[in-house]
Amino acid sequence: MMNILQINSSARRLQEGQGSFSTLLANELVDALTQRAPGVVQRVVHDLAAQPLPVMDEFALGALFTPAEQRDAQQAAWVARSDALVAELMAADVVVLGAPMINFGVSAQLKNWIDAVARAGVTFRYTAEGPEGLVKGKKVYVVTARGGVHRDQPTDNVVPYLRTALGFLGMDDIEVVYAEGLNMGPEAQAQGLAAARERIAALAGEAVTA
Repeated sequence: MMNILQINSSARRLQEGQGSFSTLLANELVDALTQRAPGVVQRVVHDLAAQPLPVMDEFALGALFTPAEQRDAQQAAWVARSDALVAELMAADVVVLGAPMINFGVSAQLKNWIDAVARAGVTFRYTAEGPEGLVKGKKVYVVTARGGVHRDQPTDNVVPYLRTALGFLGMDDIEVVYAEGLNMGPEAQAQGLAAARERIAALAGEAVTA
């Protein structure tokens, strides 16, 4: 059994192939991995545009730092949602993140998911030698879509941030699929999507031979 956790974090929902390029390509990547992988695959998908997560605010912090037996019903519900997201992450063999660039960073939807699963003592811990990520043994694919071209440029805060945040939690085996130039005209968009799909095919092939 290979467990795939897919997080679609675009503010736009994908409907009939239209809307979110990051979600479209993340779906294609998971389909490619599923078709080529031997054995049974279990796929868990969260569309954070359809079902957004709450922000990490004062209430959320209060819920996390209140002892379980002292939490009220709303606090218990917040922690239970976070626990469920952490359990899905821990159970996954493969994590696929649809990560569009929004104003040079990740979407609020993706940040909320990261905040929900980044839990001291649960997904990371501090030791005498420094922090240790506890989410280990995962293969992570980041599918990032951009209107312009930002790869390896100072304007790209998406991939460096995700490598830092995910690495802090213990996930450092990360591959990135870039779809760029999507708002720079039909020709640039077609080239950006073609390059992303070529990368998806290569990564799916590597997954089979690994």
